Parts: sequence; C-alpha cells; structure tokens
Amino acid sequence: MSGAVSNRSLLRMALGHPAFVTGFVLSAVFIVAALMSFVWTPFDPTKLDIANKLQNPSWVHWFGTDHFGRDMFSMIMVGARVSIAVAFVAVGIGMVLGVPLGLYAAARRGSLIDEIIMRGNDLVFAFPSLLLAIMITAVFGPGAINAIIAIGIFNVPVFARLARGAALSLWTRDFILAARVAGKNKARISVEHILPNIANLMIVQGTIQFSLAVLAEAALAYVGLGAQPPLPSWGRMLADAQTLISLAPHMALFPGFAIIITVLGLNLMGDGLRDLFDPKLRHGRS
Repeated sequence: MSGAVSNRSLLRMALGHPAFVTGFVLSAVFIVAALMSFVWTPFDPTKLDIANKLQNPSWVHWFGTDHFGRDMFSMIMVGARVSIAVAFVAVGIGMVLGVPLGLYAAARRGSLIDEIIMRGNDLVFAFPSLLLAIMITAVFGPGAINAIIAIGIFNVPVFARLARGAALSLWTRDFILAARVAGKNKARISVEHILPNIANLMIVQGTIQFSLAVLAEAALAYVGLGAQPPLPSWGRMLADAQTLISLAPHMALFPGFAIIITVLGLNLMGDGLRDLFDPKLRHGRS
C-alpha cells in the first residue's frame, strides 16, 4: 500500500514539474513519430520525384520537398527512427558494460584491477567523443551499426566512472557493513544493495547521454559516416541542405529544429528526473 502511495506521490510531483512535463512531451512527439514511421509515412521517403523538387511547405508536403523531390516530413519521421534507435542502443551498450565495470572497480578500490579500469577510462576520455567516433567509423566503414559501436564505446567510461563514484560513497554505509557481517561477498552486495541505490542516478545520466548520442549520430551522418542512403538521417539532411540553403531554407530548418527540439526535450526530462529522484528536493516539494 505504501508503495502505491509513493508511486502516486511521485507521479503527482512529475506532473507538477514543468521541466519534466515539457521534456517528456517534446521527446514523446519524436518517439511517436519514429514508431509511426514503421507503419505509415505521408509519402515514401526514398522515392525520387524530380518534377516536384525544392517545393516549399504546403498542404500536400507539410515540410516541403528536398532536391530530389522527396517528402521532408516523411524523411524526418524516418530520421527520428534512425536517431532514436542508434542513441538507444549506444546508450544501452554504455550502461550494460559501464555500470558493472564501475561497480567492480568500486568493490576492488585501490587494487590493480581498479587502476586498470580507471586508467582505461582515462584513455578513452583523452580523445574527444566525436573524434573517437569518426576514427572508429573511418576504420570500420560508415553505417548505422558502426555509429552505434562508436558512440557506445564512449558511453562505457561515462557510466563506469559515475557508477564507481556513486558506489564508493555507499561502501562505508552501515547497511553495507551489515551485509558484509552477514557473510555476503562483494559481488552479491554490489548487485543486491549498491546497484538498486544508484539506479536512479544511472537513469538520469542515461537520459542525458541519450541526448548527446542523438547529437553524435547527427554529426556522424553529417560527415557521411552515419546511416547510409537511401535511409534518411537528420545529419545527412543538413549536409544536403548546406549548398541549397538560399534556395530552399526549409531543407535545413526542419531537420535542424528536429535535432534541437529532441535534444532539448531529453535534457529537460533529465533535469526533471534528477529533481524528482533527489530526496532533498522531493521532500521540499511534498
């Protein structure tokens, strides 16, 4: 009963949090568009129609057409699917690999394993994320799969460092000492006691990394190292528009706004989740 009350209280606070609600709505718009693109788009986003190229927005083509006559609205819907899928899998890779590494390093604090893990993280952080992604995709070839791997590799040390730092602050707590006295080993304590207590922090960071992954995917696509034609991508749509911006500004405006709104929505939702999961702020609101 208390759990249900707590859930209702959290939901009520979420609905009363302007940043969270705004971010959730903006993110939901593009998630719904991405899901809808699997079953319906106004036009075939890969069909060329040269006779109707560079049309301005109208009731027929809501966002106009590009230099090949493709419907921009349909391309943005499919582009949302590509960006969200790449970001979701890349962040998932970072979280699945990074969190256990961070927990293991925290449990073995001061050991050689801890030192190796943290110095490996420092090595990855020594390269800018976009440069690292470009290097990986340049070596293994352009494509959505390689973009996912490149972005995912950079996310691993982010979650590893965050998990380690959060776990270290818990290892000296009384309930952890009680678990050790009860005979539980470090691995079991990490899974049963540490992980549940840092899960909220991982969720908030995952939302932030999701927005950064959307930007990274768009940047890779812009330089031709992301999803390849005929699959539409927001970054490549911007690249195609750069030489035609004076003739057809809508080609750059709509995919640019799609990236801005999606990233803004995810960041606002991440800020809202941080506030909702913060016990001090939560008690202050209740």
